[in-house]
Parts: sequence; C-alpha cells; structure tokens
Amino acid sequence: MKRLTNEQREKLHKLATCNLSDAMEKMGFKGAALGILPLFPTRKVVGQAMTVKITAAGQTPSKHHLGIEAIEDAEEGDIIVIDNGGRTDVACWGDVLGNSAKIKGLGGVIIDGASRDVDDNEAIDFPIYARSAVPCTARGRIMQESYNCLIQLSGIQVRPGDVIVGDKSGIVVIPLEKFEEVLEAAEQINKKEEDMVNDVKKGSSILEVDKKFNYEKMLNKEDK
Repeated sequence: MKRLTNEQREKLHKLATCNLSDAMEKMGFKGAALGILPLFPTRKVVGQAMTVKITAAGQTPSKHHLGIEAIEDAEEGDIIVIDNGGRTDVACWGDVLGNSAKIKGLGGVIIDGASRDVDDNEAIDFPIYARSAVPCTARGRIMQESYNCLIQLSGIQVRPGDVIVGDKSGIVVIPLEKFEEVLEAAEQINKKEEDMVNDVKKGSSILEVDKKFNYEKMLNKEDK
C-alpha cells in the first residue's frame, strides 16, 4: 500500500477539510463524512485509515475486544476509523484503547458512533472525532465484526489506506488513488480563496471580488 510522505502530510495540514471537500465536489464525488466532529478541543488529524467494522453482539462470540487488532497492526500516524453505523447508544472507544493507540503513535480515532472515557483521551491528547459521547460499555451490546476491511463512514466508503483529514469543520475521506489530483485541486481552491480574502482586506468590495474571481462557479470543472 502506498504511504503518505512527510511532504504530503505537511501539505494536508495547510488545507482545511472545506478545501478538500470542495475539491472532491469539483471532481464529481463526495468525500465529507457528515455529523462527525471532535468531542473536545483537539488538533487536526491527518493520516491513513485503519478500518474497523462493528456489529451487534449475539450468539457468535467475539474473539478479541474491539479495536485492539487494528491498533496492533496500524502503522505510526494511521487513523483508526470505526464503522458502528451511526449508533450513539453504545461506546466503541475508551481509555485503554486511547492509551494503547497513543503509545503506538497513531494519529486519532474517527467513529461513526459514540465514544466514552472522553476526559481520559483528552488528558493524553488523543483526538476523538465521533457523533457523540456516552458512558455505556460495548460489552454485551456490540462487537468487532472485522478490521482492515471495507467500511462506510456516514455514507462515505472507506478502505484501508484511504486518506483521512479531520478538523473543526468535520471529516473528509480521500480515496488513495485520487489523492494527488484532490490535493492539487484543493491547493488551487485554497489559493483562490486566500487571494479573495486579501483583496477584501485591501479595500475591494465583496461584489468586486465575487466578479473578479467568478466565485459562484468556482467548483465548475472548467474553472481554474
């Protein structure tokens, strides 16, 4: 699997999820996983996905506590991405997992669902992006179905190795094979918006700036 270089990571850190989402919209597909936000003030996350699929507990027993195999097999800087189908009545992340992931050098966890032990994860500065927090344990409620597999995050397909970026505006998922193209488009969008803001700061009216930069049609494929 192709890995992000340090230079690519640095470029992503300079871009907002809004720039990246706009770039993918311009290219004709969606990458924003809606409804998933940081559970406490934390840093931006940039990395590649190590995926976990959750299912209901039942007659088929779990072999391991959810997430531990993913943490063990993930590489430094990877983001654990958990698909619990948006459930917010049960947690699928906690303090032991957070500490283990932090020690392993992972970049954060993204949950289509809920987390608990939020205070403990905040104390160790391990980012959690989720739909909500809840005290309820996973035990007897949910279990890991599989990991390092195809999942979805708020209706967006996520595969192991896909690029994940999260900030206060939310989460975007960039297909690994589209990464270079998305990055280039996002940098162009970011540059145009920076130029627009600079013109406004220099005294131009927003109407003048809108006309000059053709802002309404910025995401048209033919727009550069």
